[in-house]
Amino acid sequence: MESSNERHHTRHLARRIPVVLLALCATVATVTVYACNFYLVSFSRDAPDRLHHVPSNAQQILQQCAALRATPGPDPDFRLRTRSDRFEEGTRPTLIKNAHVWTGARNGTETVVGDVLLARGLIKGIGYIPDYILDSFTDLITIEADGAWITPGLIDLHSHVGLLSSPAMRGTFDVNSPNGPILPWLRSIDAFNTHDDAFELAIAGGVTSVQVLPGSGNAIGGQAFMFKLRRTAERSPSSMVIEPPHSLNGSMPDLNAPMRWRHMKQACGENLKRYGTRMDSLWAFRSAYNEARKVKQLQDDFCATAEAGLWGQLTDHTFPDSLQWEMLVDVLRGRVKISNHCYEAVDLDDIVRLTNEFEFPIASFHHASEAWLVPDILKRTWGGTPAVAIFATIRGLKREFFRGSPFAARVLADNDIPVIMKSDHPVLNSRYLMYEAQQAHHFGLPPHLALASVTSTPARAAGLLHRIGMLDEGTDADIVLWDSHPLHLGATPRQVWIDGIPQLGHKSPTPSPSDPLVVGPAKAGSFFGEAPLVPSYDAERREAFEWEGVPPLAPKVLQKGKVVLKNVNDVWIRGEEGVKERWSAKPGQKRGTVVLVNGAISCVGEEGWCLTGNGGNKGKEEIEIDLHGGSVGPGLMTFGSPIGIEEIAMELSTGDGFLFDAFRGDVPAILGDVGGLTRAVDALQFGTRNALIAHRAGVTFATSSLGKTSLFGGSTVIIAGLATTFRTAASHALESRAVIKPVTALRMYIGHPAPWITVAPVVSVSTQISALRRLLLNGVSDDQETGKWFKKAADGSIPLILEVGNADIMATLLQLKADIEDQRGTQMNMVFSGAAEAHLLADQIAKAKVGVILHPVRPFPATWETRRILAGPPVTNDTTVTAMTKAGVTVAFGITDAWEVVGTGWNAGWAALESNGVIDKNQRYDLITTNLEKLLGVGGYFGSDAELVIYQGGDAFNMSSKVIGVASPRKGVVELF
Repeated sequence: MESSNERHHTRHLARRIPVVLLALCATVATVTVYACNFYLVSFSRDAPDRLHHVPSNAQQILQQCAALRATPGPDPDFRLRTRSDRFEEGTRPTLIKNAHVWTGARNGTETVVGDVLLARGLIKGIGYIPDYILDSFTDLITIEADGAWITPGLIDLHSHVGLLSSPAMRGTFDVNSPNGPILPWLRSIDAFNTHDDAFELAIAGGVTSVQVLPGSGNAIGGQAFMFKLRRTAERSPSSMVIEPPHSLNGSMPDLNAPMRWRHMKQACGENLKRYGTRMDSLWAFRSAYNEARKVKQLQDDFCATAEAGLWGQLTDHTFPDSLQWEMLVDVLRGRVKISNHCYEAVDLDDIVRLTNEFEFPIASFHHASEAWLVPDILKRTWGGTPAVAIFATIRGLKREFFRGSPFAARVLADNDIPVIMKSDHPVLNSRYLMYEAQQAHHFGLPPHLALASVTSTPARAAGLLHRIGMLDEGTDADIVLWDSHPLHLGATPRQVWIDGIPQLGHKSPTPSPSDPLVVGPAKAGSFFGEAPLVPSYDAERREAFEWEGVPPLAPKVLQKGKVVLKNVNDVWIRGEEGVKERWSAKPGQKRGTVVLVNGAISCVGEEGWCLTGNGGNKGKEEIEIDLHGGSVGPGLMTFGSPIGIEEIAMELSTGDGFLFDAFRGDVPAILGDVGGLTRAVDALQFGTRNALIAHRAGVTFATSSLGKTSLFGGSTVIIAGLATTFRTAASHALESRAVIKPVTALRMYIGHPAPWITVAPVVSVSTQISALRRLLLNGVSDDQETGKWFKKAADGSIPLILEVGNADIMATLLQLKADIEDQRGTQMNMVFSGAAEAHLLADQIAKAKVGVILHPVRPFPATWETRRILAGPPVTNDTTVTAMTKAGVTVAFGITDAWEVVGTGWNAGWAALESNGVIDKNQRYDLITTNLEKLLGVGGYFGSDAELVIYQGGDAFNMSSKVIGVASPRKGVVELF
């Protein structure tokens, strides 16, 4: 009977046969050709036309030809290795005990309860690990997980980290080339900046590997590379590449070693408009691939002749190659994993036809906002169905993005299409890649596929599943230890290992008593130890598909009679002092009932008491709804984005248009105002999808202004005019109480020039502040709009919202406020918005009685003036919001882009979870209601007729709930969705 060692040896030989045969074939071919040609030369001395002289480089040529038949992929025995090629000497082995280990195996359904052993840069054991193995390590670090979750390190398959470095500067913009639509010879590694501040932040979110792609401004933007984010001892980009292909240094493939995958970025759609229409783009693709096909055919014909020994038939004994087209030749040989940026059905169909014309596969389509609507198109891709890498909830930034849906991930999965969540960093901060998976899970993606979408699925799409994205003996020791189940809102890494080296809390790969390994605390309670329950969106998903991504957003039911809400956990309402808890189920107490009559609360309490005397018998027009532990709370508020001002951010025709900026040119005389001050209320659009989606997410009020910022170009104006506050569900401006306050606040941008500013001239900070000082000191007559409203701001009768991120500028503004108040004898209502560095002046801001509206809520060092952020756990204990709260600053949350409004409640809930108890239940609401209303001067404007939001399955602050209705006492109805 065959022993286990013999069986292993047999399997090992079987796996090695293809590689050995390839090398053997090349050798035999060389010897044979030499022998045959010697014979031909000897036999045919009197027939010169039949002579075939063997060139001196014949062996090299035959090796090159043999290499054409090589296919990428790992050595079959890859996971039997005993040491990682990325192992750093001195790294101590680590044992993590008693964990829930999500391995990624079995389509993401496998969880092992036990231990994990990391050694020599590899996973050495999972589950039960015998003592004799542990005893072999004398310097073992042991960590008690106490049942915490472990996953593979996260993989961001779409990132521009290192190419759009943080803080962004003109000198670090290396993502797009202006030199034509077809650039397969460019390589992202050649511009990869190892000093990007985003590395540490991404690791703090559990991201260990990224695919760094060239930008989408070119049809073929160039070659991409997979990097690990750990800075190596060598400190070079090359040393961070995972499995660098032989082409990186121009070497010949080693026929005795497996060929490694290459990666490339393609794009289509609106981003290529600088080079013409979609028709131009597709011709550029076809022309380029045709050139590559010619080179491939030359190589194949050349090798067929050479391998037949017919050297005399070759006019040139140089292997036909092209540095310009070699990447596309490899694409045609099936050696390249292509990531293809495409949004719409027309573009997806174009690329799928291209793949069939030239016979090459696509590894993954990216963004792909309409892929969920056309799954059959994707399945026609040559070589197999690609994965689809998408955002969870971003939509509507561009026209081609208008039909994006939060249900896309689930629909794709139902059609057996692999789903990947990605960041497109810095469009989204790569640190919060898991948040994308959490949102996808909330909207219906099963938990195993949600976790796989940021681990094993991107690893498979990149051709690297043999070493990353999954936990198994022999895979890379890239793991994350979480403080809760990773699909819970606010899940935070306690520690991250890359190649077995801990990344959080210290810089040394060899922790010692003087530099101990830091492992953060776990969240308390069994609730956080299990995957969160999520609501059902089956009906909404079907309707979204039926309406091709733009379903009607009007309520399904307008109930004017009685609505009885049962199984209610708590009720929160607006009061004179802000939001307060009206009722909640105490420990051991049954959940309660809320009776709504004509949109207003008639009764709240225990079911028996509330229904007695309030119509105990169900009437014909009464609706009864089980909230399953849900909640009733006040309508939320948003500030900061141009919601209600525009529909599609990058389509000028859907918004207000360009504003005149007095700092950069003369304002038209017809305005009769030197500053050209405008009112947002004059540009309001009602019934926009962004506003109605906000309403359905429980955000019933919005304050908007005319200025906005872009990712690359900064603010569009300096004086952003007069903001207005309105109801997000209003039908038009003439509807009763549609506009809550026509003029809410005066808004102005103060900051350093943006790194890629697109408007000229550039206005200095000193000029901006000098102008502000003059305007506040009656520098312009108050018979002009600018003079009138800046006087009101100086007198404190209207809030002055200053968009500012830099602490030094804030300090100057605090001094300016004091000077103005001293000279005028007034008390200004100044608010800092954005305020990334506000924590550096928390006490001074509190003393000056200046409020703060934070956006983004979770800061990022996007530019030089916002580089000194308070990153929050696990990088820092405090967050900006906790620092502000501790100092006594009135602080609230805002957003930058309209699509973010869906996460308003989640932002507050997340902030509370990482506040270490600083933010309580009341303060969660304050951040997105009371405090925001106070800072914007609309406190008390909503009154008793303010909307109430009905949540089923939870409250506004967790992902287990969804909004099922909004009660409107003003209209006398309950809207049910």
